Amino acid sequence: MSREQQAVARARKAFETGRSRPLEYRIIQLKNLQRLFIERQKDISDAIKKDLNKSEVGTQLFETLGLEGEIGLAIRKLKEWAAPRPVEKNLLTLSDTVYIQPEPLGLVLIIGAWNYPWAVTIQPLIGAIAAGNAAVVKPSEVCVHTAKVMEDLLPLYIDKELYPVVTGGVPETQELLRQRFDYIFYTGNGTVGKVIMEAAAKHLTPVTLELGGKSPCYIDKNCDISIACRRITWGKYTNCGQTCIAPDYILCDPSIQDRVIEEVKKSVKDFYTENPKTCPDYGRIINQRHFKRIMALVGDSTVAAGGDGDESDCFIAPTVLRDVKPDSKVMQEEIFGPLLPILPVSGLDEAIKFINKGEKPLALYVFSADEKVISRMRDETSSGGFLANDCLVHFSVSSLPFGGVGNSGMGCYHGKFTFDQLSHLRGCLIKKLKMEGVNNMRYPPHTPKKLGWARFFLLKTFDLGWMGRMLLLALMAVVAAFVLQKYLR
Repeated sequence: MSREQQAVARARKAFETGRSRPLEYRIIQLKNLQRLFIERQKDISDAIKKDLNKSEVGTQLFETLGLEGEIGLAIRKLKEWAAPRPVEKNLLTLSDTVYIQPEPLGLVLIIGAWNYPWAVTIQPLIGAIAAGNAAVVKPSEVCVHTAKVMEDLLPLYIDKELYPVVTGGVPETQELLRQRFDYIFYTGNGTVGKVIMEAAAKHLTPVTLELGGKSPCYIDKNCDISIACRRITWGKYTNCGQTCIAPDYILCDPSIQDRVIEEVKKSVKDFYTENPKTCPDYGRIINQRHFKRIMALVGDSTVAAGGDGDESDCFIAPTVLRDVKPDSKVMQEEIFGPLLPILPVSGLDEAIKFINKGEKPLALYVFSADEKVISRMRDETSSGGFLANDCLVHFSVSSLPFGGVGNSGMGCYHGKFTFDQLSHLRGCLIKKLKMEGVNNMRYPPHTPKKLGWARFFLLKTFDLGWMGRMLLLALMAVVAAFVLQKYLR
């Protein structure tokens, strides 16, 4: 039996003991996980520094701070999330207890990504724990140092049988995908996403795929271009552009292109100094393979700012490309790096048309002071998330679902959405062995009179409040007695 098979078997066996189900146990595990981020912040930061050149403050800001918030939210709200959820009833079920009961799915496989290795791997784990599942955690092998720290630390803080960490590369992931899971949660690219979905289909395993795509950014010529470009610069060059919801390219009127370029250059200087290579807040490309891929995208475009790189250091300067054509190399794939192409368009109509020609993106950004422009961009396009006048920040809002649509992914998470995504929402109806007269309308022989009563009881809905429901229940008992005596004898 392989190492991967053993981890899956142990996690399945641990889940079957039932110990992950009690809310008290789930909360203990969440509190232990919370403690990890308080006590081992330096270990986490040191590893990410080696992998992505993130500063300690940057690691907390973009990796662990959000996780601490998600854990705190889950601890506070777990009792409410896990409670039975009453639903609206029809007249036929008025005297019954009808509700939705969230229950654990079972064993979840979480396959993380390398760009925000803690944030995108542990957020689904928080939901899996909160929902009472077991989970096999597979961190990305691309972040070598972080994967090792995750493998070492998680078993020290949370149940190592219920939540094992499996490290390794493609062969190990393939072996995991051959095992049977009750849910698979994958964060990464669409190519691998198709492989995940194909493997899941063999067992009819449901999946969440958090993918990416080319997230457009439209700048209205009448907005505050200085503020818009400052926020776009932050959204684009954070983590050296290696963010799934980074603005991939800019669409704007040709008349403001030069101004946009100058404002982006100014913001780059403000954020990362004259020499971003020596700035502690500017990251690095994850490895030389991705360095070469990104630099090759520049080839047939005009560089307006930046453009230089150092392969030995995996450094690529914050780069702006001007007058980019739709058929240029940089527009054929998600950039996932610090290149910002600008495509001139004649206005909002052309921008919307261009966006709708491509695959549905994970995020869509519009900068405008005109609510009509914002509304049209929202209503006439489709994307995983939609932001007006800012970038990235919707990821931090736990009350918003985060996820893609079409090629940018399926399923969503964050806050209660993660809990629900990793739960089976079980429909429950509890009836008493009384008032059988009402039920006679559904039993053969079927008659037009019975159909009339069935139509009344099934199709009539009322919102009468608590007192009204009590009166209706009494009336229903009278009607049932009447039906029983007159029609159904």
